[in-house]
Amino acid sequence: MKINSAKFVFVLGLVIVIASCKQNKKEKQAEEPTNAVNSIDYIPYTDDLSFMKSHTPIIELSDSSGSSKVALAPNLQGRVMTSSSSGANGRSYGWINRELFESKDTLGHINAFGGEERFWLGPEGGQYSIFFEKGAEFTLDTWQTPRLIDLEPFDIKSSAANKVVFTKKASLVNYSGFRFDLGIEREVALLSTEEIRKELGIDTLGEIRAVAYRTTNTLINTGQQDWKKDTGLLSIWLLGMFNPSPNTTIVIPYVSGDEKELGMVVNDTYFGKVPPERLIVKENVLFFSGDGKYRSKIGLSPMRAKNIAGSYDTENGILTIIKYDKPEGVMEYVNSLWEIQDEPYSGDVVNSYNDGPPSPGEKTLGPFYELETSSPALALKSGESGSHVQMTCHIEGGVTALNPIIEKVFGVSIEDIEKAFD
Repeated sequence: MKINSAKFVFVLGLVIVIASCKQNKKEKQAEEPTNAVNSIDYIPYTDDLSFMKSHTPIIELSDSSGSSKVALAPNLQGRVMTSSSSGANGRSYGWINRELFESKDTLGHINAFGGEERFWLGPEGGQYSIFFEKGAEFTLDTWQTPRLIDLEPFDIKSSAANKVVFTKKASLVNYSGFRFDLGIEREVALLSTEEIRKELGIDTLGEIRAVAYRTTNTLINTGQQDWKKDTGLLSIWLLGMFNPSPNTTIVIPYVSGDEKELGMVVNDTYFGKVPPERLIVKENVLFFSGDGKYRSKIGLSPMRAKNIAGSYDTENGILTIIKYDKPEGVMEYVNSLWEIQDEPYSGDVVNSYNDGPPSPGEKTLGPFYELETSSPALALKSGESGSHVQMTCHIEGGVTALNPIIEKVFGVSIEDIEKAFD
């Protein structure tokens, strides 16, 4: 074969230039914090804040420097709508359903206003469901999010610059006809740099930008009847909606071991089995795509779940960490499958959802991706209470600064995450 030398030299030179640019980009990212403003999907926190304030009351938490900010919506169950690690002009981390807000309307089955941590209750399906009326078929047509966790406001018990406490009194009736009289208390507290460092078990945050908040969510049995397994139990369910990207990978460490003893590593059949190119299971950790392009969901049982989960955007240097209280030795979690269940307390502890078209050609709900955690099933006697505590942390920075944190928290490197779907 005869080679055109001039053409060969040109192509070779082009390859060298491209390789050099890629290497320079990697070196720059390693040396300096990522410039979030350059991202094509960048939404400033102040833009989301201004938009939400035009549609619903907002309480804003902020540290003394004004760098860490968290926006809360009292009329949406005290949910965290979004946050920023770099002040008003920093990146807005929560996914906001602007279309629904702008419609000034409410929908039939659910009002997915968004927000990076919302308070919900389980179970969703089964004979003890609070999303289906007694005797109803388990179909989308009969599925209904309880108004309590969809549209009703929570009361403000107290408010300070770095903390807000919300309360609510309510009643719910499950699929089996049992009535829950309950009280809810939800505290949202902005964490200091020192508190973040301690939560993550690291010596220093260095030059990175970080924002974190802790929510303490308490359910109280205010009725005269005890809550028992044979009439159904509730769980506290926290769900966070985040902005997806083609470069976002969800990272969930798990307890390794024989399936005969611990069960399957991951439940990946919620909406049909997740394709192997979207879910990679390695030793001790799994990787799940957070691109918002394919509707899929996974879950981990109490035998497999650890108290940590998160995601990493390799392009923009955005690390999100969810850490929650997981009681040791507790194995009974509500089961949310849409069917009458043989094992109503064999549910998952940690879930992650990636949005996408429900079927080819249909519109997505978001797009967004979700990180979710649940409390155990709460068998509360009259007057007793149970709580679920969770920290959400967002960190932005370069590879050199973020890699030690990722290795400490998830047990993998940034390189492992980057190569997960190769």
